[in-house]
Amino acid sequence: MNAPPRTDYGHEDLLALLTLMTGDEKHEPSATSTLETIWVLYDRILRVDPARVDDPGRDRFLLSKGHGPMAYYAVLAAKGFLTTDQLRGFGGFDSPLGYHPDRTLVPGVEIGSGSLGHGLGLAVGTALGLRATGHDDAAVVVLVGDAELEEGSNLEAIQYAGRARLDRLTTVVIDNSSASLGWPGGIAARFALEGWSTVEVDGRDLDKLEQAFTSAPGDRPHAVIAHVEPKER
Repeated sequence: MNAPPRTDYGHEDLLALLTLMTGDEKHEPSATSTLETIWVLYDRILRVDPARVDDPGRDRFLLSKGHGPMAYYAVLAAKGFLTTDQLRGFGGFDSPLGYHPDRTLVPGVEIGSGSLGHGLGLAVGTALGLRATGHDDAAVVVLVGDAELEEGSNLEAIQYAGRARLDRLTTVVIDNSSASLGWPGGIAARFALEGWSTVEVDGRDLDKLEQAFTSAPGDRPHAVIAHVEPKER
């Protein structure tokens, strides 16, 4: 019989949990770039519970940058959504933990990822759906990468969310300077132009990340630009 999931892990345990996942096909820089952000979200911000993964009033976290899921899986294990035994099977033929998260296989995962550039649009639709069904308190947080943000679908979603004033939507952009074309004026300026509130933060500072997420004014969508060390090319 497998041991039940533990829920007493701390941030200091995440690296040990990451080392349980072995395999040949891993996007380690992408995974580790998101580690502190996802931890702060699950530890301090999101109203989610492994015992209530289908609660219609829960907050939603959408990992659009899904090609580096190890940090996500480590945090889900630390918070009791997965067991450490499941981490050891990462990427295996019969493991639910694939190289992209699958919402039908992993408890608590809200979307299946694949081609980049779709998570923000899905988050906009999720926020609209929650508004339409009266779940006005449920937050929607989507995590994207700075390179992924160049996909045109994101620009349409940023524009629409600002016009619709989706005040329960937060986009966190992990900026590891990997965008091909770059962002004249900075990433935050693109969101601000479309009516979002914005904040830039050190993506490794847990307290500053918490402040960034809780600083949303509440009357418009919110963008958090989390800067981490540049990706090696």
